[in-house]
Amino acid sequence: MESKYNPAEIEKKWQQVWAEQGLDKAVENPDQPKFYALSMFPYPSGNLHMGHVRNYTITDVVARVRRMQGYRVLHPMGWDAFGLPAENAAIDRGVHPAQWTYQNIDQMRAQLQELGLSYDWEREVATCAPDYYHWTQWIFIQMLKMGLAYQKEAAVNWDPIDQTVLANEQVDSEGKSWRSGAIVEKKLLRQWFLKITDYAEELLQDLDKLPGWPERVRTMQANWIGKSTGAQVVFKTEAGDALPVFTTRPDTLWGATFMVLSPEHPLVEKLTAPDRVAAVDDYRKAAAAKSEIDRTAEDREKTGVWTGSYAVNPVNNAKIPIWIADYVLMGYGTGAIMAVPAHDQRDF
Repeated sequence: MESKYNPAEIEKKWQQVWAEQGLDKAVENPDQPKFYALSMFPYPSGNLHMGHVRNYTITDVVARVRRMQGYRVLHPMGWDAFGLPAENAAIDRGVHPAQWTYQNIDQMRAQLQELGLSYDWEREVATCAPDYYHWTQWIFIQMLKMGLAYQKEAAVNWDPIDQTVLANEQVDSEGKSWRSGAIVEKKLLRQWFLKITDYAEELLQDLDKLPGWPERVRTMQANWIGKSTGAQVVFKTEAGDALPVFTTRPDTLWGATFMVLSPEHPLVEKLTAPDRVAAVDDYRKAAAAKSEIDRTAEDREKTGVWTGSYAVNPVNNAKIPIWIADYVLMGYGTGAIMAVPAHDQRDF
């Protein structure tokens, strides 16, 4: 018997035995309870790092415990393999994206197998494979038929180097892209949306059906759904343009003393007076360099600039100035608010 543990020899031997016995395969046995252990699919960058090892070890432990408890466990692995990083990496190396992606998948699969993680490799999927994205496209078509997929213009975080849209979480506190380091720009693009608002109430109500979830996670989910109850009120500019606003406090309409538009609002250029163009443009550029998380931070001092135009309060015909401010986001409500300093700390 060897007195020293030799992982390269011992682990390889027993992993081969486990594979031959099919210990990790999801079996079809209706007499056993079933359990689905699913980890986030990694992007096939070519090599695992310790973050991968930590993440996939956790799910592996859960899967192994459930098998020992008598469950038939489905524990698959797959690859989140679509996206611009693969294209850019392939361009840099002068190879086809498919070649680059699949050779990375082969490398990372071998590393995961060397770790001895208990995946059913017969269930492996790759999101870039036609037999996978056939079904994501089919789902999209069904949503389109049901009126749940639609197009509209909306502001996005644009990376001018990678030429792609970034999520808010991919923009750092300095307004730079997490990947390329470029200063992120705000850009209006016509894009696809999924009408998840049709299910907002059902999703909120069903959070009560998740008693095993930590309260902080359920609160985060409720905040993400972001239900707001209120009314839409239409202001008019002096030129006659409609400026609809959404407000949770329609009872404060008589106290509105100015209006605020998002810097990305499509009417900003039209409403900007000639002598205000320089100030408005400078402010819009500064706002475009900030992330939405930074713009809406509670502890951040609020700023804004007057467009030089006025709107009319529909309940008392009062003439009120129209400002732009970065704490108003184009993606929330209508991208415009009525400002009531007596009832809203941000407006004050």
